[in-house]
Amino acid sequence: MSKPKRALGLRSQTRRILIIHGPNLDMLGTREPGIYGNESLASINERLGRIAKRESAALETFQSNHEGDLIERVHKAKKQQISWIILNPGGLTHTSVALRDALAAVAIPFLEVHLSNIYSREPFRRHSYFSDLAVGTICGLGSRTYEFALQYALQSS
Repeated sequence: MSKPKRALGLRSQTRRILIIHGPNLDMLGTREPGIYGNESLASINERLGRIAKRESAALETFQSNHEGDLIERVHKAKKQQISWIILNPGGLTHTSVALRDALAAVAIPFLEVHLSNIYSREPFRRHSYFSDLAVGTICGLGSRTYEFALQYALQSS
């Protein structure tokens, strides 16, 4: 009789990572390129997908301009046994207690990312409702923030 894979120390499940893009991120590439860059969300997602595939990880991306949809997606992540969430909450960074509560409820480790440096922008953007719950926050490095977060999640899974 063979031993279960876990007993052998082998990874029995694929690493599952969810990237959640908040409001207005569907406009990347055309929205204020001086702040957010010229790269489209589709291009960012494709690049992240290639990285995940190379590392044999399952990657799912989700974008919505609706807070409730984002909350529902976080809830669903728990049922799917997502191992990490990479979250760019967009403008909800500074306003959404409800999305924060959803992340706290599911207790999935997550990284907060921002394309721009929120700490060098308008004063209201300097407060995040997520940073104290996040494993880490990466901001100000353009679309590379997603790559750095994904690399960290892959190494920590």
